[in-house]
Amino acid sequence: MEERLQKILATAGLCSRRKAEEYILKGRVAVDGKIVTEMGLKIDPVKHTITVDNQPLKKSKKKIYLLLNKPAGYVTTLSDPQGRPIVTSLIKNISERVFPVGRLDFETEGALLLTNDGDLAQKILHPKFEIRKTYLVLVAGRVTREKIDSLEKGVMLNGKKTWPAKIEVIETTAKSSKLKIIIHEGRKRQVRRMCAAIGHTVTYLKRIAYGQLNLGNLPLGKTRLLTKADLQKLFS
Repeated sequence: MEERLQKILATAGLCSRRKAEEYILKGRVAVDGKIVTEMGLKIDPVKHTITVDNQPLKKSKKKIYLLLNKPAGYVTTLSDPQGRPIVTSLIKNISERVFPVGRLDFETEGALLLTNDGDLAQKILHPKFEIRKTYLVLVAGRVTREKIDSLEKGVMLNGKKTWPAKIEVIETTAKSSKLKIIIHEGRKRQVRRMCAAIGHTVTYLKRIAYGQLNLGNLPLGKTRLLTKADLQKLFS
């Protein structure tokens, strides 16, 4: 049966559908030895040979869902041209290939989902599902109520206003403020840029939850397998 190439890549557990589209546009995907860069091509994976970076596409046999407490100093990619540590190097005792769902900045800690289920990854990343992400944030300086209101209503980032956020002030001093920020968007370095937009530099950032799925007491650098009940918490 013919399916869109990006869906085939995602279903095989290589990456999310969004990332698969990037692979295609960058000329990293070939069908029967011919590089494909057009979007929306439909093929039958049984009849055609698909390669990514000259490696045959292998379909994952088992769906894996992991929650990682990412340390700072790791990139959320499957490879890095600068030679920095990658998050998948932290995965132990898992034979299936998994990929990170979305990203966390190099210097950011906390909850990161990894899976080989491209369809679930697409659902988590798609804006219409509004998966809430909760962050613990430490910024330099005292954050005023006026600035909190600005964040909650939305601030301009590159000419586009952020969606409303939920902000809780946990602690504040003359030198710093500790906040809990809940958003459902996934723009690049969004929390850091939001804080910069109100004049405060982030000195520490950690994602502590997706939806109702909390990081809990998972040790830094460790993972745990997610259950069906855990996955349901993502959308609650």
